[in-house]
Amino acid sequence: MAGCPEEFYALQERVLVVEAMKGVLLAGGLGTRLLPMTRVTNKHLLPVYNRPMICYPLQQFVHAGITDVLVVTGAENKDDFLSLLGDGHEFGLKHLHYTHQEGHGGIADALLLAEVFAAGGPVAVLLGDNIFQDPLEKAISDFQTNPDGAVILLKEVDDPERFGVATIDGDRVASVAEKPREPDSRLAVTGCYLYDNRVFDVIRTLEPSQRGELEITDVNNQYIKWGAMKHHILTGWWTDAGTVASLHRAGELVAADQGNPVLVGRLEDS
Repeated sequence: MAGCPEEFYALQERVLVVEAMKGVLLAGGLGTRLLPMTRVTNKHLLPVYNRPMICYPLQQFVHAGITDVLVVTGAENKDDFLSLLGDGHEFGLKHLHYTHQEGHGGIADALLLAEVFAAGGPVAVLLGDNIFQDPLEKAISDFQTNPDGAVILLKEVDDPERFGVATIDGDRVASVAEKPREPDSRLAVTGCYLYDNRVFDVIRTLEPSQRGELEITDVNNQYIKWGAMKHHILTGWWTDAGTVASLHRAGELVAADQGNPVLVGRLEDS
């Protein structure tokens, strides 16, 4: 376009990147730590305070401006997700897509199902049993402006051996260990991951772990090896809801913070 400064084209490119960002919500797994409740439903459909667990990560996506989302469920109860979420418009989503994971091959295996959906662009990935007090908008927005490499969100916890644990060297992530018996730090890797499109190539190179799964920790360590991993440290509370104790705690935390827009969402009157 004649007469347009270079800044116009740079701005236009950034806008296109923002528009291309998509969300992937992983909601599979057996939920064995929540038996006997998960004999009758998927754990992500269990209530946390006044709504099903899966609503909270969806609300985070919408609050961050991501309105095109893929939900990856397990083969069991997949129809129940459709009954609850529908086309996503009730949450403020423009497009809500569904697919399901055959078997239980791990987080990275489930993420690989999103390759076609990603359409060559970056993805924001949330685990369906993770609930964050802080809005994720800033971390996602920063990544959208330069969607190169990967970003993990970290939180200091009292029981790091339950999680992937990050070791920080200065301002960089030096390594991530999966559920170490003797953690090098108390910084747990939370269930929010931001990846450029190379993530799908990385997943295809993985071998199953001793658990028989493709581990997301191995994906993150590849980005660390490339020197392409960034991190944010959360200040607000964070919890998973994958055990009876953490599910109970999540409900109490949400109940005590009902003025928080990323927890209240758009279904407060439902």
